[in-house]
Amino acid sequence: METGESYGGDALTKVRVIYRDIQEGAKAFLAAEYRMCVMFIAVFGAVIAVLVSNGASGFEGKVGFLTAFAFVAGGATSMISGYIGMMVATYTNARCCVMASITPDSMAWKESFNAAFRGGGVMGFALSGLGLLVMYFLMLTFSVAYSFESDAIKLFECIAGFGLGGSAIAMFGRVGGGIYTKAADVGADLAGKVVAGIPEDDPRNPATIADNVGDNVGDVAGMGSDLFGSFAEATCAALVIGAQSTDLVRAGWDAVIFPLYISAVGILVCIAVSFVATDVQPVRNEISIERVLKMQLTLSTIAMTVCMYPICYMYMPDQFYLGGNTFNTACVGDTSSKCISNGANAAFACIASGLWGGLIIGFITEYYTSHSYFPVRELARSTETGAATNIIYGLALGYKSTIVPVCVLAFGVWLSFSLMDMYGVALCALGMLGTLSTCLTIDVYGPICDNAGGIAEMAGMPDDVREKTDALDAAGNTTAAIGKGFAIGSAALVSLALTAAFVTRSGALEDGVNLLNPSVFAFLLIGSMLPYWFSAMTMKSVGIAAMEMVKEVKRQFDTIPGLLEGTPGHAPPDHARCIKISTDASLREMVPPAALVILAPIITGTFFGVRAVTGLLAGGLASGVQLAISASNTGGAWDNAKKFVEKGGFVRQRKGSECHKAAVIGDTVGDPLKDTSGPAVNILMKLMAIISLVFCDFFMSINSGKGLFLAGN
Repeated sequence: METGESYGGDALTKVRVIYRDIQEGAKAFLAAEYRMCVMFIAVFGAVIAVLVSNGASGFEGKVGFLTAFAFVAGGATSMISGYIGMMVATYTNARCCVMASITPDSMAWKESFNAAFRGGGVMGFALSGLGLLVMYFLMLTFSVAYSFESDAIKLFECIAGFGLGGSAIAMFGRVGGGIYTKAADVGADLAGKVVAGIPEDDPRNPATIADNVGDNVGDVAGMGSDLFGSFAEATCAALVIGAQSTDLVRAGWDAVIFPLYISAVGILVCIAVSFVATDVQPVRNEISIERVLKMQLTLSTIAMTVCMYPICYMYMPDQFYLGGNTFNTACVGDTSSKCISNGANAAFACIASGLWGGLIIGFITEYYTSHSYFPVRELARSTETGAATNIIYGLALGYKSTIVPVCVLAFGVWLSFSLMDMYGVALCALGMLGTLSTCLTIDVYGPICDNAGGIAEMAGMPDDVREKTDALDAAGNTTAAIGKGFAIGSAALVSLALTAAFVTRSGALEDGVNLLNPSVFAFLLIGSMLPYWFSAMTMKSVGIAAMEMVKEVKRQFDTIPGLLEGTPGHAPPDHARCIKISTDASLREMVPPAALVILAPIITGTFFGVRAVTGLLAGGLASGVQLAISASNTGGAWDNAKKFVEKGGFVRQRKGSECHKAAVIGDTVGDPLKDTSGPAVNILMKLMAIISLVFCDFFMSINSGKGLFLAGN
């Protein structure tokens, strides 16, 4: 059956057809995106092999080849994980819908929830498990070329290519997927509600399948690749920094690869905790859905904290030395102010600060984006005086929501740095990512339930089925906001850890970084500007793609007889055409933002030197984290303010009212903020930092790290 075939027959037959249409659309997008990814990996891998081989100590082809190989492995692992997650999610969409319809009412809540939750679990555990397995295999393989005992620094510098590969694919997934999903979503909203006056999930709407495909593309593959990149980069940063300590290397293999043990324990903990949601304390009614999901996050954090304490004592030495502010690694037996003494207690404190910091950031994000709390209810009330006040209140809410997360991140960085220097910051980032599997499970659960509701609507299922899927989706929206906060917080810590690894590797910076240096300060300002330039590109891209989608939907309504009126026997809408428009637009429009992120650190390091790169990275991190949090929370708040109005939060202001129209405008403006520009800034922060780390030796080979223009002399 071709995409776009009329949804005739009984409800379950319709579900089967719709599910297949969504899956085929998802496959079409992944095929187009992965073709571009493969070409990029091949070209950029060759660039890495050539440039990284030209280090400060001369040409060393082995380093370049192994780094390029790790880069290819990281990209391939991310792509495979994304494909597995996408296919499972599209299948589970339909399964969740069917379980809500055919299961006896007393069990329908549990079975439909479990279907969606387990589907998310496949993505969470496949991604983290595959990443850990491939990275460890690379370490064992590369140790043949570079002995761990004598060349640990070179060994883990090559492994850093794995993080770059994962982050590069995350750029395609987050930016391309974000443009796709919001172009389809905004297009379906505008064409359905504004142009034709029909719901976005109405089977007459030609963009509705593209909209459902977009949920999987952006919120499943995009979020997964983003967090996979964070995991790979945080691990690489910790390994590179740890390898600088001769004490840690002498302590043995287990001590140096301790960052991998954090992730391994996290996977086991998350597997054990997942049974609480599906078997021990299953969902029995609408009220318990959100409670069960939040309990997963909290229990995972508690269990991970308990388990990491003995692990720290098992694998970390009682005492070892790392370079302090001067990054002096010759600290064996030296207890001067230049060296920081560390041990298992300090490592545990750093990891715990990341674990609990991530949970706090998640719940603060929920407070500012859920209509269960005052900020969003106040925002919803602002719609009574029109769209303008709704926009004003929403922007203010987003700006204010940055305060607590940034303070939590600052405290985590201060504590970790005080205890274990920049190695502690890397451990803090890994701690925040320790519950990655649970967070991904819950993040993917949301779009699965959203799609299940759309399928139920298009298949014409009874109202009680749609009520269940809507309730499941509502809880998913709340926890999705928590996931976005978690992703941004971890991205900030990972970016800082990678910057630290870059500074540690740059011999020219052994005396620290001076912000009053003209080169550093100039590029600090330029780096602070880049997230805004990047966001402008992605926002405009969504607008361009959405305009194309609306024009296509209007064309189909005008040219297909009986489609808009719903005349019996009318020709079906051309869903495939809408999917192609979103796919082509997303792949075309993501090239300029991607080029900006990749070229900025390479050009800066080549022409202006490593000091300028340090300023660029610091500026991008400082402004990027604020912009990402405010954009994501503003968009999420507008979305839930609209839902609060629709569910009857105001007795006299419901669907179709002026209040609702103002809320819809805010939601439409917020869509690209919360699902494209905001989350994509994560990639900018991390990718610039990992590129700088991988090309560090190449930068150092140019006038001893001063660049072609000798900046900073």
